[in-house]
Amino acid sequence: MRILVVEDDLVSRLVMTGNLNKFGTCDVAADGIEAVEAVRLALEENNPYDLISLDIMMPNMDGQEALAQIRGLENKFGVVPGMGSKILMTTALSDIKNVSRAFKSECDGYITKPIDIEKLIAKLEEIEAI
Repeated sequence: MRILVVEDDLVSRLVMTGNLNKFGTCDVAADGIEAVEAVRLALEENNPYDLISLDIMMPNMDGQEALAQIRGLENKFGVVPGMGSKILMTTALSDIKNVSRAFKSECDGYITKPIDIEKLIAKLEEIEAI
C-alpha cells in the first residue's frame, strides 16, 4: 500500500508514519501545498496513493482545502468518485463544523488526536483501507 502522511508537526508525523509503515510505504508532506503536489505527481505517474492521513491545522494550506483540491485532482484525472485514495482526517478538531466539512469534501474517515494504534487500526478497517 502507498501512503501519504500529511502533518506539519514533526513528532506527530513520526508517530503516524511509525504507526502506518507496517501497512505500506509512507511518504510525508509538511503542509497542504506539499500534499496536493505529491498527489498530483502520483496521479501523473499513474501510481496514486492508497491512503492519505491528513491533518487539518497546518500552515500555508490547511487540510480541509487540501482535501478539496485532492478530490478535484482525482476528478481531473478521471478517477471515479469513491474509487480514489482513502483519506483519513487526523486532527485535534472534533467540532461538528470541521467534521461535516470534511465529509462534505469526501473524506473517508475522521479521527481525533491523540491517536492510539488500536483506534487507528479500527478506523482503517472501518474505511476498508486495510
